[in-house]
Amino acid sequence: MRIILLGPPGAGKGTQAKRIADKYDVPAISAGDLFRARIKDPGDPLGKELKEILDSGALVPNEITVKMISDRLDQDDCKNGFILDGFPRSVEQAESLQKMLKEKGIELDAVVQIGVDDDKLVERISGRFSCGECGEGYHDKFKQPHDPSTCDKCGAVDKFTRRSDDNEETVRDRLHTYHTQTAPILPFYEERGMLKTVDGMADMDDVTRQIEAVLKAEKGPNAHNSPKKFG
Repeated sequence: MRIILLGPPGAGKGTQAKRIADKYDVPAISAGDLFRARIKDPGDPLGKELKEILDSGALVPNEITVKMISDRLDQDDCKNGFILDGFPRSVEQAESLQKMLKEKGIELDAVVQIGVDDDKLVERISGRFSCGECGEGYHDKFKQPHDPSTCDKCGAVDKFTRRSDDNEETVRDRLHTYHTQTAPILPFYEERGMLKTVDGMADMDDVTRQIEAVLKAEKGPNAHNSPKKFG
């Protein structure tokens, strides 16, 4: 199984990538995780370069990102497949990735877009908050604690917190960036007959089932019987 998961920030790519990766025993790979891993190593020259680039607010050059993805795909745990979580993010990256995969003799099984409604996504993200003690998640509209000041799970009082970027203005800015920079790659894969779309506004478990249905359709009727033999 070799797939790409695409979708705007907050669509649930990371959650779905982990679920599918765990079920089919393949790694979920994101450029951000690769960057962070290299930056953590103080003796890594590339990690130092990446930190300087990201700290300056600039974008990591495509050639560096694609090279890191390429090196990651050469590792043993990718032999039976992989999930690219949120990569590529531009037409240029998509073209570079396609060239790199062709050189490796790798064919993608599908590109899955987690489709969302912008306004509903803004509501979903901007209403999130969590318990600062145990991490239990809540929502202004969809999941309020029984006592407004007390966590249902651990009983902590007045410990609720919100992420600073979970506000409408920031979410809409991130969506705008996605629509202008990343969404143009959708026709790239649609023209190649690889793009599949699932309803990202559905319940989390239902989204997982939709993605699995796509994988089953791409891999044949017996795919669900042998999830760890994809690829």
